[in-house]
Amino acid sequence: MILVVDASVALKWFLNVRDTEADKDRALGLLTGIGDGSIQLVQPVHFIAEVTAVLGREKPNGAIDDLLDLMDIECRVVETPEIYAAALTLAARYQHHLFDTLYHAVALQTAGATLVTADRRYFVKARREGQMVLLADWSPG
Repeated sequence: MILVVDASVALKWFLNVRDTEADKDRALGLLTGIGDGSIQLVQPVHFIAEVTAVLGREKPNGAIDDLLDLMDIECRVVETPEIYAAALTLAARYQHHLFDTLYHAVALQTAGATLVTADRRYFVKARREGQMVLLADWSPG
């Protein structure tokens, strides 16, 4: 299984101390799948920077340790003109931030890939494009 996860999902791996964090068990299950090799992770180039920026703001005392853990997660980073073009098209079409649409563009431009997101606002706007699922609806099988 090939997945792209956006920052809204990846942050649940590190901010899971919040008991009220929605779908944190699903996010951690996804991380387990990456670790055991049943899930291949493909990410846009800004993934580490975006997650780290939020960690620095939300968890400043543990952000460096979390950054090192994040960088240990096996993933393939992709960056092509086609991905940027697709992301620009999605951003304009849905009036949404390019950093969010880059995740979706990676999924759309990677054969067999699906974006997993916890960002309901973007999901509602762009779900008709396909290759995207809400974390709340994601299952490994």
